[in-house]
Amino acid sequence: MNVGLIWAQTLDGVIGADNAIPWRLPEDMAHFKATTLGHPVVMGRKTWDSLPPRFRPLSGRRNIVVTRNPQWAAEGAERAGSVAAALDLAAEPWRAGATAVSTAAPSGPAVPAAAWVIGGGEIYRAALEYATTLSVTEVDSAVDGDTYAPKPDATWRVAEDTGWLSSTSGLRYRIRTYTR
Repeated sequence: MNVGLIWAQTLDGVIGADNAIPWRLPEDMAHFKATTLGHPVVMGRKTWDSLPPRFRPLSGRRNIVVTRNPQWAAEGAERAGSVAAALDLAAEPWRAGATAVSTAAPSGPAVPAAAWVIGGGEIYRAALEYATTLSVTEVDSAVDGDTYAPKPDATWRVAEDTGWLSSTSGLRYRIRTYTR
């Protein structure tokens, strides 16, 4: 199964502060939705909790939440005890009575992923060994943070790069797709 990791980071690798994204970048949110729509998304429990309640579960996607707590449950989410278990679950047909997931080919990276890992830092690091694609939005902003993106090693190559763009929020950003 193809596994993608998708995140936005500063040039220093910051992806979060106080369980929130420390910038506003509407174009990245649109990219995230277009890329992950119709695919299972795997996230940690803290990432689930950070989503505004009106957006939980993320619509049009099978939501799989990794937590060590075997009692954890949330409407619209499936629990997994590890990243490996979550990816195994993502590979199975979606049997929940939730909204059907589109099987149409997604727009997005050069190598479409069958499942997308969407955070946070600990989950990204655990999932990196399974990944075939990384979709990284680089934000040209210096912010303090407490959560960092994993650093891809030399086996990853840039397959696509949008070049630097200007956001409606005034920030400069680029989206890079890595494959190995």
